Amino acid sequence: MHPGNAVFLSGLKMDKEKFNHDAAYIRDILAKSQDLQVLNLPEITALLDIRGRDIWSEVFEAAGRVKEKVFGKRIVLFAPLYLSNECTNDCLYCGFRMGNKDAVRKTLTVDEAVEEAKLLSGRGYKRLLLVASEHSRLTGVDYFEKMANAIYSETDIRILHMNAAPMSVDDFKRLKACGIGVYQCFQETYHIPSYRYLHPSGSKADYAWRLGVMDRAVEAGFEDIGMGVLFGLYNWRWEVAASIAHSRRLLNKYGFGPHTFSVPRLQPAQGSKLDNKKNRVSDEDLKKIVAIYRLALPHVGVVISTREPSGLRDELLTIGASQISAGSKTSPFGYIRDGDTEQFEVGDTRSLEEVIGKIADLGLMPSLCTACYREGRSGETFKELAQNEEMKKFCNENALLSLKEYIEDSAPDHLKKQLKELLKKEIAVSSNGLVAKIKAIEEGERDVHI
Repeated sequence: MHPGNAVFLSGLKMDKEKFNHDAAYIRDILAKSQDLQVLNLPEITALLDIRGRDIWSEVFEAAGRVKEKVFGKRIVLFAPLYLSNECTNDCLYCGFRMGNKDAVRKTLTVDEAVEEAKLLSGRGYKRLLLVASEHSRLTGVDYFEKMANAIYSETDIRILHMNAAPMSVDDFKRLKACGIGVYQCFQETYHIPSYRYLHPSGSKADYAWRLGVMDRAVEAGFEDIGMGVLFGLYNWRWEVAASIAHSRRLLNKYGFGPHTFSVPRLQPAQGSKLDNKKNRVSDEDLKKIVAIYRLALPHVGVVISTREPSGLRDELLTIGASQISAGSKTSPFGYIRDGDTEQFEVGDTRSLEEVIGKIADLGLMPSLCTACYREGRSGETFKELAQNEEMKKFCNENALLSLKEYIEDSAPDHLKKQLKELLKKEIAVSSNGLVAKIKAIEEGERDVHI
Protein backbone atom coordinates (compact mmCIF):
# COMPACT_ATOMS: atom_id res chain seq x y z
CA MET A 1 0.00 0.00 0.00
CA HIS A 2 1.17 3.51 -0.81
CA PRO A 3 2.20 5.18 2.48
CA GLY A 4 -0.22 8.05 1.88
CA ASN A 5 -3.02 5.49 1.78
CA ALA A 6 -2.33 4.35 5.30
CA VAL A 7 -2.44 7.93 6.58
CA PHE A 8 -5.87 8.90 5.33
CA LEU A 9 -7.58 5.52 5.03
CA SER A 10 -6.72 4.48 8.58
CA GLY A 11 -9.34 6.93 9.80
CA LEU A 12 -12.04 4.83 8.13
CA LYS A 13 -11.45 1.84 10.41
CA MET A 14 -13.77 3.04 13.13
CA ASP A 15 -15.72 1.15 15.75
CA LYS A 16 -19.34 1.94 14.99
CA GLU A 17 -20.37 0.93 18.52
CA LYS A 18 -18.77 4.17 19.75
CA PHE A 19 -21.42 6.23 17.99
CA ASN A 20 -25.01 6.70 18.98
CA HIS A 21 -26.57 7.40 15.59
CA ASP A 22 -29.90 8.58 16.92
CA ALA A 23 -31.69 11.68 15.70
CA ALA A 24 -30.34 13.85 18.54
CA TYR A 25 -26.73 13.03 17.66
CA ILE A 26 -27.31 13.70 13.96
CA ARG A 27 -28.93 17.03 14.79
CA ASP A 28 -25.88 17.97 16.86
CA ILE A 29 -23.74 17.33 13.76
CA LEU A 30 -26.07 19.42 11.62
CA ALA A 31 -25.89 22.25 14.16
CA LYS A 32 -22.08 22.13 14.03
CA SER A 33 -22.20 22.27 10.25
CA GLN A 34 -24.11 25.55 10.42
CA ASP A 35 -21.01 27.12 11.95
CA LEU A 36 -19.20 26.13 8.72
CA GLN A 37 -16.78 23.84 10.51
CA VAL A 38 -15.13 20.96 8.63
CA LEU A 39 -16.64 17.74 10.00
CA ASN A 40 -14.45 15.00 11.41
CA LEU A 41 -14.46 11.36 10.29
CA PRO A 42 -16.68 10.03 13.12
CA GLU A 43 -19.28 12.67 12.25
CA ILE A 44 -19.08 11.80 8.56
CA THR A 45 -19.46 8.13 9.43
CA ALA A 46 -22.60 8.94 11.40
CA LEU A 47 -24.11 10.82 8.44
CA LEU A 48 -23.27 7.94 6.12
CA ASP A 49 -24.96 5.53 8.50
CA ILE A 50 -28.34 7.32 8.53
CA ARG A 51 -31.17 5.08 7.42
CA GLY A 52 -34.31 7.03 8.35
CA ARG A 53 -35.99 9.00 5.54
CA ASP A 54 -37.21 11.75 7.89
CA ILE A 55 -33.76 12.62 9.20
CA TRP A 56 -32.40 12.71 5.65
CA SER A 57 -34.87 15.49 4.90
CA GLU A 58 -33.30 17.48 7.73
CA VAL A 59 -29.84 16.75 6.33
CA PHE A 60 -30.85 18.05 2.89
CA GLU A 61 -32.28 21.23 4.39
CA ALA A 62 -29.16 21.79 6.49
CA ALA A 63 -26.93 21.31 3.44
CA GLY A 64 -28.92 23.88 1.50
CA ARG A 65 -28.52 26.39 4.32
CA VAL A 66 -24.76 25.81 4.46
CA LYS A 67 -24.45 26.36 0.72
CA GLU A 68 -26.29 29.68 0.96
CA LYS A 69 -24.22 30.79 3.95
CA VAL A 70 -21.00 30.21 2.04
CA PHE A 71 -21.85 31.13 -1.56
CA GLY A 72 -25.22 32.84 -1.37
CA LYS A 73 -27.67 32.04 -4.15
CA ARG A 74 -25.11 31.95 -6.92
CA ILE A 75 -24.64 28.91 -9.17
CA VAL A 76 -21.50 28.95 -11.31
CA LEU A 77 -21.82 27.81 -14.93
CA PHE A 78 -19.11 26.44 -17.23
CA ALA A 79 -18.60 24.12 -20.19
CA PRO A 80 -16.09 21.34 -20.82
CA LEU A 81 -13.99 21.51 -23.97
CA TYR A 82 -12.69 18.06 -24.89
CA LEU A 83 -9.30 18.20 -26.56
CA SER A 84 -8.70 14.53 -27.31
CA ASN A 85 -10.20 11.06 -26.97
CA GLU A 86 -7.03 9.22 -28.02
CA CYS A 87 -5.90 7.25 -24.96
CA THR A 88 -3.25 4.73 -23.93
CA ASN A 89 -5.23 3.53 -20.88
CA ASP A 90 -7.86 0.79 -20.91
CA CYS A 91 -10.25 1.87 -18.14
CA LEU A 92 -13.13 -0.58 -18.39
CA TYR A 93 -15.88 2.01 -17.87
CA CYS A 94 -14.75 4.69 -20.36
CA GLY A 95 -15.64 5.24 -24.00
CA PHE A 96 -12.13 6.57 -24.64
CA ARG A 97 -10.39 3.37 -23.50
CA MET A 98 -7.73 1.94 -25.78
CA GLY A 99 -9.64 -1.33 -26.11
CA ASN A 100 -12.70 0.35 -27.67
CA LYS A 101 -12.06 -0.66 -31.28
CA ASP A 102 -15.24 1.09 -32.45
CA ALA A 103 -14.15 4.48 -31.19
CA VAL A 104 -13.79 7.35 -33.63
CA ARG A 105 -10.59 9.07 -32.47
CA LYS A 106 -9.83 12.78 -32.58
CA THR A 107 -7.25 15.17 -31.13
CA LEU A 108 -7.94 18.86 -31.73
CA THR A 109 -5.49 21.10 -33.49
CA VAL A 110 -4.86 24.54 -32.02
CA ASP A 111 -7.13 26.11 -34.65
CA GLU A 112 -9.93 23.67 -33.87
CA ALA A 113 -9.68 24.32 -30.14
CA VAL A 114 -9.83 28.06 -30.74
CA GLU A 115 -12.84 27.60 -33.04
CA GLU A 116 -14.75 25.73 -30.34
CA ALA A 117 -13.73 28.19 -27.64
CA LYS A 118 -14.94 31.10 -29.80
CA LEU A 119 -18.28 29.38 -30.33
CA LEU A 120 -18.69 28.84 -26.57
CA SER A 121 -17.62 32.39 -25.77
CA GLY A 122 -20.25 33.64 -28.20
CA ARG A 123 -22.88 31.71 -26.26
CA GLY A 124 -21.84 33.51 -23.07
CA TYR A 125 -19.33 31.18 -21.41
CA LYS A 126 -16.26 32.80 -19.86
CA ARG A 127 -14.93 29.70 -18.05
CA LEU A 128 -14.00 26.45 -19.81
CA LEU A 129 -12.74 23.13 -18.47
CA LEU A 130 -10.20 21.62 -20.87
CA VAL A 131 -10.44 17.81 -20.82
CA ALA A 132 -7.94 15.41 -22.35
CA SER A 133 -7.50 11.68 -22.35
CA GLU A 134 -4.07 10.30 -21.47
CA HIS A 135 -1.59 10.03 -24.33
CA SER A 136 1.89 11.30 -23.50
CA ARG A 137 2.94 11.69 -27.15
CA LEU A 138 -0.19 13.54 -28.31
CA THR A 139 -1.41 15.40 -25.22
CA GLY A 140 1.48 16.23 -22.95
CA VAL A 141 2.21 19.56 -21.29
CA ASP A 142 3.65 21.03 -24.53
CA TYR A 143 0.26 20.49 -26.17
CA PHE A 144 -1.65 21.96 -23.20
CA GLU A 145 0.53 25.08 -23.23
CA LYS A 146 -0.19 25.67 -26.91
CA MET A 147 -3.94 25.22 -26.37
CA ALA A 148 -4.15 27.52 -23.37
CA ASN A 149 -2.01 30.26 -24.92
CA ALA A 150 -4.04 30.23 -28.13
CA ILE A 151 -7.44 30.27 -26.42
CA TYR A 152 -6.44 33.11 -24.11
CA SER A 153 -4.95 35.20 -26.92
CA GLU A 154 -7.59 34.59 -29.61
CA THR A 155 -10.90 34.37 -27.70
CA ASP A 156 -12.84 36.11 -24.95
CA ILE A 157 -12.54 33.15 -22.56
CA ARG A 158 -11.24 34.49 -19.24
CA ILE A 159 -10.26 31.38 -17.30
CA LEU A 160 -9.34 27.84 -18.26
CA HIS A 161 -9.35 24.88 -15.92
CA MET A 162 -7.70 21.57 -16.79
CA ASN A 163 -8.77 17.96 -16.32
CA ALA A 164 -5.78 15.88 -17.39
CA ALA A 165 -3.64 12.94 -16.38
CA PRO A 166 -1.27 13.22 -13.40
CA MET A 167 2.00 15.02 -14.09
CA SER A 168 5.36 15.67 -12.51
CA VAL A 169 5.91 18.78 -10.38
CA ASP A 170 7.93 20.38 -13.20
CA ASP A 171 5.12 19.85 -15.72
CA PHE A 172 2.58 21.20 -13.25
CA LYS A 173 4.66 24.36 -12.90
CA ARG A 174 4.46 24.84 -16.66
CA LEU A 175 0.70 24.23 -16.63
CA LYS A 176 0.24 26.80 -13.87
CA ALA A 177 2.44 29.34 -15.66
CA CYS A 178 0.27 29.27 -18.79
CA GLY A 179 -2.76 30.45 -16.81
CA ILE A 180 -4.67 27.33 -15.81
CA GLY A 181 -6.91 28.24 -12.86
CA VAL A 182 -7.88 24.86 -11.41
CA TYR A 183 -6.17 21.52 -11.97
CA GLN A 184 -8.68 18.69 -11.73
CA CYS A 185 -8.08 14.95 -11.49
CA PHE A 186 -10.34 12.21 -10.14
CA GLN A 187 -9.10 9.20 -8.22
CA GLU A 188 -12.06 7.30 -9.79
CA THR A 189 -12.12 4.86 -6.85
CA TYR A 190 -10.13 4.75 -3.63
CA HIS A 191 -10.74 1.00 -3.26
CA ILE A 192 -7.43 -0.50 -4.35
CA PRO A 193 -8.65 -3.96 -5.54
CA SER A 194 -11.40 -2.31 -7.60
CA TYR A 195 -8.96 0.27 -8.96
CA ARG A 196 -6.56 -2.44 -10.13
CA TYR A 197 -9.34 -4.42 -11.79
CA LEU A 198 -10.84 -1.38 -13.54
CA HIS A 199 -7.49 -0.05 -14.82
CA PRO A 200 -5.72 -3.13 -16.20
CA SER A 201 -3.16 -1.35 -18.38
CA GLY A 202 -1.62 1.99 -19.22
CA SER A 203 -0.02 4.56 -16.94
CA LYS A 204 -3.31 5.02 -15.10
CA ALA A 205 -2.88 1.53 -13.65
CA ASP A 206 -0.42 3.04 -11.17
CA TYR A 207 -2.67 3.77 -8.17
CA ALA A 208 0.03 5.44 -6.09
CA TRP A 209 1.03 7.87 -8.85
CA ARG A 210 -2.57 8.99 -9.17
CA LEU A 211 -3.12 9.18 -5.42
CA GLY A 212 -0.21 11.61 -5.01
CA VAL A 213 -1.23 13.90 -7.86
CA MET A 214 -2.78 16.61 -5.69
CA ASP A 215 0.37 16.90 -3.57
CA ARG A 216 2.47 17.42 -6.70
CA ALA A 217 0.04 20.00 -8.09
CA VAL A 218 0.07 21.97 -4.83
CA GLU A 219 3.86 21.76 -4.60
CA ALA A 220 4.00 23.21 -8.12
CA GLY A 221 1.92 26.23 -7.10
CA PHE A 222 -1.71 25.24 -7.69
CA GLU A 223 -3.87 26.51 -4.84
CA ASP A 224 -7.11 25.54 -6.56
CA ILE A 225 -7.39 21.80 -7.14
CA GLY A 226 -10.41 19.75 -8.11
CA MET A 227 -11.03 16.24 -6.80
CA GLY A 228 -13.66 13.55 -7.18
CA VAL A 229 -14.53 9.89 -7.56
CA LEU A 230 -16.69 8.16 -10.18
CA PHE A 231 -19.63 6.90 -8.17
CA GLY A 232 -20.75 3.44 -9.21
CA LEU A 233 -17.33 1.80 -9.32
CA TYR A 234 -17.42 0.76 -5.66
CA ASN A 235 -19.63 1.25 -2.58
CA TRP A 236 -20.55 4.94 -2.50
CA ARG A 237 -20.44 5.28 1.28
CA TRP A 238 -16.88 4.01 1.42
CA GLU A 239 -15.85 6.31 -1.43
CA VAL A 240 -17.35 9.38 0.26
CA ALA A 241 -15.53 8.63 3.50
CA ALA A 242 -12.22 7.94 1.73
CA SER A 243 -12.39 11.07 -0.43
CA ILE A 244 -13.19 13.29 2.54
CA ALA A 245 -10.36 11.68 4.50
CA HIS A 246 -8.03 12.49 1.61
CA SER A 247 -9.30 16.09 1.60
CA ARG A 248 -8.72 16.43 5.34
CA ARG A 249 -5.15 15.21 4.93
CA LEU A 250 -4.52 17.93 2.33
CA LEU A 251 -6.15 20.53 4.61
CA ASN A 252 -3.92 19.52 7.50
CA LYS A 253 -0.77 19.52 5.36
CA TYR A 254 -1.23 22.68 3.26
CA GLY A 255 -3.89 24.74 5.02
CA PHE A 256 -6.32 24.14 2.16
CA GLY A 257 -7.73 21.17 0.31
CA PRO A 258 -9.85 20.83 -2.81
CA HIS A 259 -11.38 23.95 -4.31
CA THR A 260 -14.04 21.77 -5.94
CA PHE A 261 -15.41 18.29 -5.44
CA SER A 262 -17.13 16.73 -8.42
CA VAL A 263 -19.71 13.99 -7.97
CA PRO A 264 -19.96 12.23 -11.36
CA ARG A 265 -22.04 9.07 -11.49
CA LEU A 266 -21.20 6.16 -13.79
CA GLN A 267 -23.16 6.37 -17.05
CA PRO A 268 -23.26 4.14 -20.15
CA ALA A 269 -20.38 4.61 -22.57
CA GLN A 270 -19.66 3.16 -25.99
CA GLY A 271 -17.34 0.18 -25.68
CA SER A 272 -17.61 -0.07 -21.90
CA LYS A 273 -16.94 -3.52 -20.44
CA LEU A 274 -18.37 -2.75 -17.03
CA ASP A 275 -21.73 -3.73 -15.57
CA ASN A 276 -22.34 -1.43 -12.62
CA LYS A 277 -25.48 -3.04 -11.18
CA LYS A 278 -23.70 -4.13 -8.01
CA ASN A 279 -22.56 -0.62 -7.04
CA ARG A 280 -25.37 1.33 -8.68
CA VAL A 281 -25.97 4.78 -7.16
CA SER A 282 -29.63 5.78 -7.12
CA ASP A 283 -30.92 9.34 -7.49
CA GLU A 284 -31.66 9.39 -3.77
CA ASP A 285 -28.13 8.19 -3.03
CA LEU A 286 -26.69 10.99 -5.15
CA LYS A 287 -28.68 13.54 -3.17
CA LYS A 288 -27.17 12.10 0.02
CA ILE A 289 -23.66 12.29 -1.45
CA VAL A 290 -24.05 15.96 -2.41
CA ALA A 291 -25.48 16.86 1.00
CA ILE A 292 -22.69 15.11 2.91
CA TYR A 293 -19.94 16.78 0.87
CA ARG A 294 -21.58 20.16 1.45
CA LEU A 295 -21.83 19.59 5.20
CA ALA A 296 -18.42 17.98 5.60
CA LEU A 297 -16.46 20.52 3.51
CA PRO A 298 -18.56 23.69 3.59
CA HIS A 299 -16.08 25.91 1.71
CA VAL A 300 -15.66 23.52 -1.24
CA GLY A 301 -17.55 23.93 -4.51
CA VAL A 302 -19.69 20.87 -5.28
CA VAL A 303 -19.87 20.28 -9.04
CA ILE A 304 -22.62 18.44 -10.94
CA SER A 305 -21.98 17.46 -14.56
CA THR A 306 -24.44 16.89 -17.40
CA ARG A 307 -24.18 13.16 -16.76
CA GLU A 308 -27.29 13.64 -14.63
CA PRO A 309 -30.86 14.23 -15.89
CA SER A 310 -32.19 17.77 -15.80
CA GLY A 311 -34.78 17.29 -13.03
CA LEU A 312 -32.26 15.74 -10.66
CA ARG A 313 -29.69 18.44 -11.37
CA ASP A 314 -32.25 21.11 -10.55
CA GLU A 315 -33.02 19.40 -7.26
CA LEU A 316 -29.33 19.08 -6.36
CA LEU A 317 -28.95 22.85 -6.66
CA THR A 318 -31.21 23.25 -3.64
CA ILE A 319 -29.28 20.83 -1.41
CA GLY A 320 -25.67 21.89 -1.79
CA ALA A 321 -24.43 21.89 -5.37
CA SER A 322 -22.79 25.21 -6.31
CA GLN A 323 -21.37 24.65 -9.81
CA ILE A 324 -22.78 22.95 -12.90
CA SER A 325 -21.79 22.48 -16.50
CA ALA A 326 -24.38 23.30 -19.14
CA GLY A 327 -24.85 22.61 -22.83
CA SER A 328 -21.98 20.12 -22.67
CA LYS A 329 -20.49 17.94 -25.39
CA THR A 330 -18.15 15.15 -24.29
CA SER A 331 -16.31 14.47 -27.54
CA PRO A 332 -13.54 16.46 -29.25
CA PHE A 333 -15.01 18.98 -31.72
CA GLY A 334 -18.44 18.01 -30.41
CA TYR A 335 -19.70 21.62 -30.35
CA ILE A 336 -18.90 22.08 -34.04
CA ARG A 337 -20.02 18.69 -35.29
CA ASP A 338 -21.35 15.39 -33.93
CA GLY A 339 -19.89 11.97 -34.61
CA ASP A 340 -16.69 11.40 -32.66
CA THR A 341 -16.79 9.04 -29.69
CA GLU A 342 -18.03 10.56 -26.42
CA GLN A 343 -16.61 9.80 -23.01
CA PHE A 344 -20.09 9.07 -21.64
CA GLU A 345 -23.75 9.65 -22.43
CA VAL A 346 -25.08 13.10 -21.51
CA GLY A 347 -28.20 13.11 -19.33
CA ASP A 348 -29.04 16.83 -19.38
CA THR A 349 -29.11 18.12 -22.96
CA ARG A 350 -30.41 21.61 -22.16
CA SER A 351 -28.58 24.60 -23.61
CA LEU A 352 -26.82 27.22 -21.50
CA GLU A 353 -29.73 29.62 -21.90
CA GLU A 354 -32.24 26.97 -20.77
CA VAL A 355 -30.18 26.17 -17.67
CA ILE A 356 -29.75 29.85 -16.85
CA GLY A 357 -33.51 30.35 -17.12
CA LYS A 358 -34.18 27.39 -14.85
CA ILE A 359 -31.70 28.58 -12.23
CA ALA A 360 -33.49 31.92 -12.17
CA ASP A 361 -36.86 30.14 -11.90
CA LEU A 362 -35.57 28.36 -8.80
CA GLY A 363 -34.84 31.69 -7.12
CA LEU A 364 -31.10 31.23 -7.53
CA MET A 365 -28.51 33.40 -9.26
CA PRO A 366 -26.78 32.15 -12.44
CA SER A 367 -23.12 33.21 -12.49
CA LEU A 368 -20.55 33.32 -15.28
CA CYS A 369 -18.00 34.94 -12.98
CA THR A 370 -14.26 34.25 -13.19
CA ALA A 371 -13.02 36.88 -10.73
CA CYS A 372 -11.58 34.87 -7.83
CA TYR A 373 -8.89 33.15 -9.91
CA ARG A 374 -7.64 36.49 -11.17
CA GLU A 375 -7.94 38.40 -7.88
CA GLY A 376 -5.97 35.97 -5.75
CA ARG A 377 -8.94 34.57 -3.84
CA SER A 378 -7.66 31.01 -3.90
CA GLY A 379 -6.31 28.31 -1.62
CA GLU A 380 -6.28 29.15 2.07
CA THR A 381 -7.49 32.73 1.42
CA PHE A 382 -10.60 31.44 -0.33
CA LYS A 383 -11.22 28.91 2.44
CA GLU A 384 -11.03 31.55 5.16
CA LEU A 385 -13.32 33.97 3.30
CA ALA A 386 -15.83 31.17 2.78
CA GLN A 387 -15.77 29.99 6.39
CA ASN A 388 -16.18 33.56 7.63
CA GLU A 389 -19.25 34.02 5.39
CA GLU A 390 -17.47 36.76 3.45
CA MET A 391 -17.17 34.97 0.11
CA LYS A 392 -20.87 35.22 -0.68
CA LYS A 393 -20.59 39.02 -0.93
CA PHE A 394 -18.07 38.64 -3.75
CA CYS A 395 -20.08 35.81 -5.26
CA ASN A 396 -23.35 37.71 -5.34
CA GLU A 397 -22.06 40.97 -6.80
CA ASN A 398 -19.79 39.33 -9.36
CA ALA A 399 -22.65 37.05 -10.39
CA LEU A 400 -24.80 40.10 -11.02
CA LEU A 401 -22.09 41.79 -13.07
CA SER A 402 -21.47 38.68 -15.16
CA LEU A 403 -25.21 38.25 -15.66
CA LYS A 404 -25.52 41.85 -16.87
CA GLU A 405 -22.79 41.21 -19.41
CA TYR A 406 -24.57 38.03 -20.54
CA ILE A 407 -27.81 39.99 -21.00
CA GLU A 408 -26.04 42.63 -23.09
CA ASP A 409 -24.01 40.27 -25.30
CA SER A 410 -25.47 36.77 -25.48
CA ALA A 411 -28.93 36.26 -23.96
CA PRO A 412 -31.72 35.50 -26.44
CA ASP A 413 -34.60 37.96 -26.46
CA HIS A 414 -37.05 35.60 -24.74
CA LEU A 415 -34.70 35.29 -21.75
CA LYS A 416 -33.69 38.94 -21.40
CA LYS A 417 -36.90 40.10 -19.74
CA GLN A 418 -36.70 37.44 -17.02
CA LEU A 419 -33.04 38.15 -16.31
CA LYS A 420 -33.50 41.92 -16.27
CA GLU A 421 -36.22 41.56 -13.64
CA LEU A 422 -33.94 39.33 -11.57
CA LEU A 423 -31.10 41.80 -11.93
CA LYS A 424 -33.26 44.77 -10.91
CA LYS A 425 -34.48 42.94 -7.81
CA GLU A 426 -30.99 41.92 -6.70
CA ILE A 427 -29.36 45.29 -7.39
CA ALA A 428 -31.91 46.94 -5.11
CA VAL A 429 -30.54 45.03 -2.12
CA SER A 430 -26.85 45.03 -3.10
CA SER A 431 -24.08 47.22 -1.76
CA ASN A 432 -23.29 50.72 -2.96
CA GLY A 433 -21.25 51.05 -6.13
CA LEU A 434 -22.86 48.23 -8.05
CA VAL A 435 -25.16 50.55 -10.00
CA ALA A 436 -22.16 52.41 -11.39
CA LYS A 437 -20.54 49.15 -12.48
CA ILE A 438 -23.77 48.03 -14.17
CA LYS A 439 -23.89 51.35 -16.04
CA ALA A 440 -20.28 50.87 -17.15
CA ILE A 441 -21.24 47.52 -18.69
CA GLU A 442 -24.18 49.17 -20.48
CA GLU A 443 -21.73 51.70 -21.91
CA GLY A 444 -19.52 48.97 -23.32
CA GLU A 445 -17.00 48.19 -20.60
CA ARG A 446 -16.35 44.48 -20.13
CA ASP A 447 -14.82 42.19 -17.53
CA VAL A 448 -16.10 44.39 -14.70
CA HIS A 449 -15.66 42.51 -11.46
CA ILE A 450 -14.91 42.90 -7.76
